[in-house]
Amino acid sequence: MVSLVSLWLPILIAAVIVFVVSSLIHTVLTYHNNDFKKLPNEDQALAALRALSLPPGDYALPKPASSAELKSPEFQEKMRQGPVLFMTVFPSGPIAMGKRLLQWFAYCVVVGIFAGYVAGRTLPMGEEYLQVFRVTGTVAFLGYGLALVQNSIWFGRNWAATSKSLLDALIYGLLTAGAFGWLWP
Repeated sequence: MVSLVSLWLPILIAAVIVFVVSSLIHTVLTYHNNDFKKLPNEDQALAALRALSLPPGDYALPKPASSAELKSPEFQEKMRQGPVLFMTVFPSGPIAMGKRLLQWFAYCVVVGIFAGYVAGRTLPMGEEYLQVFRVTGTVAFLGYGLALVQNSIWFGRNWAATSKSLLDALIYGLLTAGAFGWLWP
Protein backbone atom coordinates (compact mmCIF):
# COMPACT_ATOMS: atom_id res chain seq x y z
CA MET A 1 0.00 0.00 0.00
CA VAL A 2 1.26 3.48 -0.91
CA SER A 3 0.08 6.56 0.96
CA LEU A 4 -1.67 9.27 -1.02
CA VAL A 5 0.69 11.87 0.47
CA SER A 6 3.67 10.12 -1.13
CA LEU A 7 1.96 10.50 -4.52
CA TRP A 8 1.72 14.30 -4.46
CA LEU A 9 4.35 14.68 -7.20
CA PRO A 10 2.74 12.39 -9.81
CA ILE A 11 -0.66 13.90 -8.96
CA LEU A 12 0.58 17.44 -9.64
CA ILE A 13 2.75 16.52 -12.64
CA ALA A 14 -0.16 14.63 -14.23
CA ALA A 15 -2.47 17.62 -13.65
CA VAL A 16 0.02 20.04 -15.22
CA ILE A 17 0.60 17.78 -18.24
CA VAL A 18 -3.13 17.24 -18.81
CA PHE A 19 -3.79 20.97 -18.38
CA VAL A 20 -1.15 21.91 -20.97
CA VAL A 21 -2.17 19.22 -23.47
CA SER A 22 -5.87 20.04 -23.11
CA SER A 23 -5.04 23.69 -23.78
CA LEU A 24 -3.21 22.67 -26.95
CA ILE A 25 -6.07 20.42 -28.03
CA HIS A 26 -8.58 23.25 -27.69
CA THR A 27 -6.44 26.10 -29.07
CA VAL A 28 -4.20 24.52 -31.73
CA LEU A 29 -6.12 21.51 -32.99
CA THR A 30 -9.46 22.21 -34.62
CA TYR A 31 -11.40 18.98 -34.18
CA HIS A 32 -13.69 20.48 -31.50
CA ASN A 33 -14.61 23.54 -33.60
CA ASN A 34 -17.82 21.95 -34.90
CA ASP A 35 -19.05 20.46 -31.61
CA PHE A 36 -21.81 23.11 -31.56
CA LYS A 37 -23.84 24.30 -34.52
CA LYS A 38 -24.45 27.96 -35.32
CA LEU A 39 -28.10 28.96 -35.52
CA PRO A 40 -29.03 30.16 -39.02
CA ASN A 41 -30.84 33.23 -37.59
CA GLU A 42 -28.51 33.85 -34.66
CA ASP A 43 -29.31 37.56 -34.30
CA GLN A 44 -33.06 36.87 -34.26
CA ALA A 45 -32.64 34.07 -31.69
CA LEU A 46 -30.41 36.26 -29.49
CA ALA A 47 -32.93 39.10 -29.61
CA ALA A 48 -35.79 36.76 -28.66
CA LEU A 49 -33.83 35.26 -25.76
CA ARG A 50 -32.55 38.66 -24.63
CA ALA A 51 -36.15 39.90 -24.42
CA LEU A 52 -36.87 37.13 -21.88
CA SER A 53 -34.15 38.41 -19.49
CA LEU A 54 -33.23 34.85 -18.53
CA PRO A 55 -30.96 34.63 -15.51
CA PRO A 56 -27.95 32.31 -15.88
CA GLY A 57 -28.85 28.66 -15.42
CA ASP A 58 -29.93 25.44 -17.09
CA TYR A 59 -33.24 25.34 -18.90
CA ALA A 60 -35.44 22.74 -20.58
CA LEU A 61 -38.00 23.69 -23.19
CA PRO A 62 -40.78 22.73 -22.92
CA LYS A 63 -40.59 22.00 -19.19
CA PRO A 64 -43.51 20.37 -17.39
CA ALA A 65 -44.28 21.59 -13.87
CA SER A 66 -45.23 18.07 -12.74
CA SER A 67 -45.45 14.47 -13.91
CA ALA A 68 -49.19 14.98 -14.36
CA GLU A 69 -48.54 17.87 -16.75
CA LEU A 70 -45.99 15.73 -18.59
CA LYS A 71 -48.81 13.35 -19.51
CA SER A 72 -51.29 16.06 -20.47
CA PRO A 73 -52.39 16.43 -24.11
CA GLU A 74 -51.37 20.11 -24.03
CA PHE A 75 -47.81 19.29 -23.03
CA GLN A 76 -47.60 16.44 -25.52
CA GLU A 77 -48.66 18.88 -28.24
CA LYS A 78 -45.89 21.30 -27.20
CA MET A 79 -43.40 18.43 -27.49
CA ARG A 80 -44.77 17.44 -30.88
CA GLN A 81 -44.60 21.00 -32.24
CA GLY A 82 -41.13 21.63 -30.81
CA PRO A 83 -38.52 22.77 -30.62
CA VAL A 84 -37.39 20.59 -27.71
CA LEU A 85 -34.16 21.75 -26.17
CA PHE A 86 -31.87 21.82 -23.18
CA MET A 87 -29.71 24.92 -22.83
CA THR A 88 -27.36 26.67 -20.46
CA VAL A 89 -27.50 30.45 -20.17
CA PHE A 90 -24.29 32.17 -19.09
CA PRO A 91 -24.03 35.70 -17.69
CA SER A 92 -23.84 38.27 -20.48
CA GLY A 93 -20.37 39.46 -21.45
CA PRO A 94 -17.07 37.75 -22.15
CA ILE A 95 -16.64 34.32 -20.56
CA ALA A 96 -14.31 34.50 -17.55
CA MET A 97 -11.60 32.13 -18.75
CA GLY A 98 -9.34 32.57 -15.72
CA LYS A 99 -11.94 31.15 -13.36
CA ARG A 100 -12.75 28.26 -15.70
CA LEU A 101 -9.08 27.41 -16.25
CA LEU A 102 -8.52 27.38 -12.48
CA GLN A 103 -11.53 25.07 -12.04
CA TRP A 104 -10.24 22.81 -14.83
CA PHE A 105 -6.80 22.56 -13.20
CA ALA A 106 -8.40 21.77 -9.83
CA TYR A 107 -10.46 19.06 -11.55
CA CYS A 108 -7.28 17.60 -13.08
CA VAL A 109 -5.79 17.45 -9.58
CA VAL A 110 -8.93 15.72 -8.25
CA VAL A 111 -8.78 13.10 -11.03
CA GLY A 112 -5.12 12.54 -10.14
CA ILE A 113 -6.02 12.16 -6.47
CA PHE A 114 -8.57 9.46 -7.28
CA ALA A 115 -6.16 7.68 -9.63
CA GLY A 116 -3.48 7.84 -6.95
CA TYR A 117 -5.86 6.67 -4.25
CA VAL A 118 -6.97 3.58 -6.17
CA ALA A 119 -3.42 2.75 -7.25
CA GLY A 120 -2.07 3.39 -3.75
CA ARG A 121 -4.57 0.96 -2.26
CA THR A 122 -4.06 -1.77 -4.85
CA LEU A 123 -0.36 -1.56 -5.77
CA PRO A 124 2.76 -1.84 -3.62
CA MET A 125 5.75 0.50 -3.59
CA GLY A 126 8.17 -0.36 -6.34
CA GLU A 127 5.47 -1.81 -8.62
CA GLU A 128 6.50 -2.01 -12.25
CA TYR A 129 5.65 0.82 -14.63
CA LEU A 130 3.09 -1.02 -16.76
CA GLN A 131 0.93 -2.11 -13.83
CA VAL A 132 0.89 1.42 -12.38
CA PHE A 133 0.11 2.71 -15.90
CA ARG A 134 -2.85 0.33 -16.26
CA VAL A 135 -4.49 1.15 -12.95
CA THR A 136 -3.99 4.92 -12.96
CA GLY A 137 -4.79 5.25 -16.66
CA THR A 138 -8.06 3.38 -16.26
CA VAL A 139 -9.15 5.47 -13.28
CA ALA A 140 -8.13 8.71 -15.00
CA PHE A 141 -10.02 7.80 -18.19
CA LEU A 142 -13.11 7.09 -16.10
CA GLY A 143 -12.71 10.43 -14.33
CA TYR A 144 -12.22 12.44 -17.49
CA GLY A 145 -14.64 10.75 -19.81
CA LEU A 146 -17.17 8.15 -18.91
CA ALA A 147 -19.85 10.46 -17.50
CA LEU A 148 -19.88 12.43 -20.77
CA VAL A 149 -21.82 9.61 -22.44
CA GLN A 150 -24.87 10.45 -20.32
CA ASN A 151 -25.14 13.82 -22.05
CA SER A 152 -25.69 12.10 -25.40
CA ILE A 153 -28.05 9.52 -23.95
CA TRP A 154 -30.29 11.82 -21.93
CA PHE A 155 -29.79 15.34 -23.30
CA GLY A 156 -29.28 14.69 -27.01
CA ARG A 157 -25.68 15.93 -27.18
CA ASN A 158 -24.40 14.85 -30.57
CA TRP A 159 -22.46 11.60 -30.46
CA ALA A 160 -19.63 12.96 -32.61
CA ALA A 161 -18.88 15.66 -30.01
CA THR A 162 -19.09 13.12 -27.20
CA SER A 163 -16.78 10.76 -29.10
CA LYS A 164 -14.20 13.53 -29.54
CA SER A 165 -14.41 14.34 -25.83
CA LEU A 166 -13.91 10.64 -25.06
CA LEU A 167 -10.80 10.71 -27.28
CA ASP A 168 -9.59 13.65 -25.19
CA ALA A 169 -10.33 11.65 -22.04
CA LEU A 170 -8.29 8.74 -23.39
CA ILE A 171 -5.37 11.07 -24.10
CA TYR A 172 -5.63 12.59 -20.62
CA GLY A 173 -5.85 9.12 -19.07
CA LEU A 174 -2.73 7.96 -20.93
CA LEU A 175 -0.82 11.08 -19.89
CA THR A 176 -1.89 10.64 -16.27
CA ALA A 177 -0.86 6.98 -16.42
CA GLY A 178 2.53 7.93 -17.83
CA ALA A 179 3.18 10.44 -15.06
CA PHE A 180 2.23 7.95 -12.34
CA GLY A 181 4.21 5.11 -13.92
CA TRP A 182 7.27 7.34 -14.24
CA LEU A 183 7.09 8.79 -10.70
CA TRP A 184 5.73 5.79 -8.75
CA PRO A 185 7.65 5.41 -5.48
